[in-house]
Amino acid sequence: MAGTALHRQGLVLAGVDVPWGAVAALVLLGSAQLWLGAAFRSVVPTAVCGVLCYALTGWWSTVENGKRLVIADTPGNLWIFGTAAVTLGMLAWCRRYRRPDPA
Repeated sequence: MAGTALHRQGLVLAGVDVPWGAVAALVLLGSAQLWLGAAFRSVVPTAVCGVLCYALTGWWSTVENGKRLVIADTPGNLWIFGTAAVTLGMLAWCRRYRRPDPA
């Protein structure tokens, strides 16, 4: 599989194709967003990371054939919709790290 991006890796288990590369990429995205939320004690860096990742994913899905990183198949759809789901989940989770109101 030389030349295949890591997020496109898959494994066949009991006849079912499991896109473990896309799942691993989403776990990495979630951990980066969690770290940003905890380090800055704000949801803003988590949101910026999610929006940037989603924008890049959209761009990578529209470039010309042969250079496209995200295509419309199971790993590509998992990456597109998973980015939004992970970002929303991390935004909800990172709300607990906000600084308390000074009042």
